[in-house]
Amino acid sequence: MDKNIFHRNELLAQKVIKGLQSRNMSGYYAEDRAAALNIALGLIGEGSSVTMGGALSVSEIGLTDAVKAGNYRFIDRDKFTDKREAYLQAYDADVFLASANAITEDGIMVNIDGNANRVSAMAYGPKKLVLIVGMNKVCPDLDTAMKRARNVAAPINAQRFGLSTPCAKTGSCMDCKSPDTICCQFLITRFSRQAGRVHVILVNDSLGF
Repeated sequence: MDKNIFHRNELLAQKVIKGLQSRNMSGYYAEDRAAALNIALGLIGEGSSVTMGGALSVSEIGLTDAVKAGNYRFIDRDKFTDKREAYLQAYDADVFLASANAITEDGIMVNIDGNANRVSAMAYGPKKLVLIVGMNKVCPDLDTAMKRARNVAAPINAQRFGLSTPCAKTGSCMDCKSPDTICCQFLITRFSRQAGRVHVILVNDSLGF
């Protein structure tokens, strides 16, 4: 990576981290994926019950594989015939792993969900959230963060899941009411009442969508 981009990302990350701290959340800057993995494992703690939303960013830094192979009780929703049971167990987990569809420079996170299992667990339930967020998801303000979530993350995810939505065909949000829509719930996280619950690892890389 160009050293100027690296330095810019580090400076921007520090701005986001200050914003998170002002909102009773913790932020960390990782110079690369390996550093992000080490920070995340340090936050999780051995022996913890761990589960996750469908976050590619978590897998991209190797965290999913590390948790499955390590001394943790991983609640793997892919092994549940009854997905609802997996989602309900997530609410009582020690740690929930996820990402954000977008995050503002002053630390506000935006997430869109179809089933609501991910955003509901992020809002309440698991004792700790560990979020892996690439610097590609940092936006100047809430308006641009919402636009990124709707016009970048949602269309790509709809295409990834093979859904028949207007955005999957056009590449941008059509504010649809399609039966396949994944824009059912919007979660804006602007403050955490529980100190020590939300931990955001900003990674000097392009991760997820």
